[in-house]
Parts: sequence; structure tokens; C-alpha cells
Amino acid sequence: MNQTFQALFLSAASPSPAPAPTEAAARAGGPGPGRGALALLLSAHPAPALAVTALITALAVAAGRDVFGSCLVALAVLTGQLSVGWSNDCVDLARDAAAHRRDKPLVAGDVQVRSVSVAACAALVLCAPLSLANGAAAGGAHLVGVAAAWSYNLGVKRTRWSWLPYAVAFGLLPAFLTLALPGRPWPAAWVVAAGALLGVGAHFTNVLPDIDADLAAGVRGLPQRLGRRRSRTVAALTLLAASAALVLGPPGPPDAIGWTGLAVTGALAVVLCLPLGTSPDSRLPFLATLGLAGADVALLVAHGTALG
Repeated sequence: MNQTFQALFLSAASPSPAPAPTEAAARAGGPGPGRGALALLLSAHPAPALAVTALITALAVAAGRDVFGSCLVALAVLTGQLSVGWSNDCVDLARDAAAHRRDKPLVAGDVQVRSVSVAACAALVLCAPLSLANGAAAGGAHLVGVAAAWSYNLGVKRTRWSWLPYAVAFGLLPAFLTLALPGRPWPAAWVVAAGALLGVGAHFTNVLPDIDADLAAGVRGLPQRLGRRRSRTVAALTLLAASAALVLGPPGPPDAIGWTGLAVTGALAVVLCLPLGTSPDSRLPFLATLGLAGADVALLVAHGTALG
């Protein structure tokens, strides 16, 4: 699922068309040790994995975790994200090859499938004790989120329930942080709701540029079933709802940062709902949803001290 955060933090480059190798070619050896190690790292989607880790660690600090606790959070999140990224490239190898995704190290034959599979399993195994080191309740919440991400990779993304793993994983992130605090408080309802809405909006954001290619490959998640126009509307409304929860949910009147964030997300939502950039090649809807998601992330970090 860390493709979610690739949508939040990166504007994905279009792959250059080239003849796709067979899976057997992808399994073949060839790259030297240095190139193979780099290819293995790239197969894990490192940029979004690091972005997720930085975001959740910042939230942990804002929520009151000490240095040691914040480091435990960082290691648990990083291993979980790496496992999800590696599993994603393994599961999608045939589809990526058919789509001529030469930007994928497995498709290009720069790393072996076995190496990526072993790395995914090793990261998942490490994620379990690192998560539980934050406490049984907190670690359990994080592991449920990681399991939801794996379920998406393993087939849920092809169903009308494709949004659900995102809602579960994002909604449980605040619980991972607060359940490790003294007294193990459950996060406030508005935080859980905002996280789940942010996840659903991020899912639709992530899919927007690839709806046509996904349909050609037989991937029929909810965004693909709704189509490009309705999906961008759903993305706008869910991300705007997340902003409203983050601004209006905490006790007391909203501050200037909150009102500014809500105004920005409201304006971007209006842009998305207008019949602009309707061409399949237009980047406007994708960039607007990125802006919405980015504003929500900033609001979430700004209100980190009120997670409980």
C-alpha cells in the first residue's frame, strides 16, 4: 500500500515504452552485486516508504513519545512499508511486464524475484517484534494495518472493496501511536475518522493516473468501476471531509492554521469537481488531489498533540 504515499508525496513519472521481458528473464541473474542491491532497494518503493516513516515518526513525537519510543515507531513503520512495497512488485510482476513498466527493477531484470520475495518476508518478520515492542495493543493495531495493506496487494485491489484496506490502515495509524502512551488511550474518534477518510481519498488519488491501464489489465477496484470523473469527485469529497474532521474535531474553536487548511482544501475540492482537465492525459486532477492530501497531512501533523 505504500503506493498510497507515492501518490501523496511523489508525482509518478510515466514509464518509457520498451519491449517487456518475460518473467523468466526477470528471474535470470545478471546484475552485479552493487546494481542488484540498488535494484532491490528500488523495488521497495523507498521514497514513499521513507516519507511514511518520517510522517508517522513526526506524529509520534507530537503525540508525546520519547526518543526511544519514536525510534521504535520509525523502525516498525519502515519495515512494514518495505514489506508492502516489495510484495507489491512481486504480485504485480506479470501485469507490470505486460504494461512495459521498464521503470520496475523486476521487469527490467535488474533483480531476481526470489530476492525480492525473501526481502518482503524478512521485512514482515522484523515488523512484528518491532511493532509489539511498542506494546501489545499498539503493535497489534499496526500489524492489522500492515495486514490490510498486504490484503490489498494480494487481491482486494481487484474488487469493489479496494478502498477498505486503505481506510483500515490509515484509520489505525493514530491508534498505533496513542496506545503506546501511558494509560494506553484510544485516539479521539475525529482522528480515526480523519485517518480513514484520508486513506480512502489517497486510494482514489493513487489510482487516478492509471485507471485506463488498470482496466486493460483486469483490475476493477472501486475507482476503476466508477470511472475517472466520478473517482476524482470521490477523492475530492473524502479528502475535504478529512480536512473538516481535522479542523473541527479537536476541542475548542479552530485556529488560524485550521481555517487556512480548510480553505485551501475547499478550493482544491471545487477545482476537482469542475469539468476541468477532463482529458485522460491531464495531470490537473492528480495534482489537485495531491494538494488536497498534502494539506490534510499538514493538518494531521499540526494537531498531533491532540491525537488522544
